[in-house]
Amino acid sequence: MMRFGWKKRGRGEVLARAQQMREMLGSRSIVMVGLMGCGKSSIGRRLAAALGLPFLDADDEIERAALKTIPEIFADHGEAYFRDGERKVIKRLLANGPQVLATGGGAFMNEETRAAIRASGISVWLRADLDVLLRRVAKRDNRPLLKVDDPAAVMRGLMEQRYPVYAEADITIDSRDTTHDVIVNEIITALMAHAESTAPEVAPGVVHGEP
Repeated sequence: MMRFGWKKRGRGEVLARAQQMREMLGSRSIVMVGLMGCGKSSIGRRLAAALGLPFLDADDEIERAALKTIPEIFADHGEAYFRDGERKVIKRLLANGPQVLATGGGAFMNEETRAAIRASGISVWLRADLDVLLRRVAKRDNRPLLKVDDPAAVMRGLMEQRYPVYAEADITIDSRDTTHDVIVNEIITALMAHAESTAPEVAPGVVHGEP
């Protein structure tokens, strides 16, 4: 039985589809964006496995570079310091594509980071409703922005501020209460459609590489 939402596909078809997607990507990365709790890391790992690509979490790389956890970076240096480091780390990671790269919730808000992602990747926004996000983030205690008396109000404010910017992503997928396999399959289908729609057109009778 195949995983990643392809249970009805033969193994050869699954491998061929993954190979086709990798060829379409070239050196570009698939970049997961969205609010905390939308599933960027968990779904991103499944997506990377399905496509045979490396998976990286920008937050993990930031912590490794700083030798501190993200809550410690916020507490010791503030959010502005963290965002500057985040921008530098993501720019460095994008140079290592192709890969699936999960970014922090605020990363895509930086104009320079968005430009770097456009130049070196395909962005995928995992859009989720407020109740879904709150239920998921309640399971973890490592969200500096939510260490307040009313996390729902904070999350609602972040959605109002960030969703219009997230909407600039190349692809939007609704993150909801279904299996990761279903979401991964939807992402791959959307990625292939996007790659095909943005591929350069070739005049009839002209072969790439020939004058």
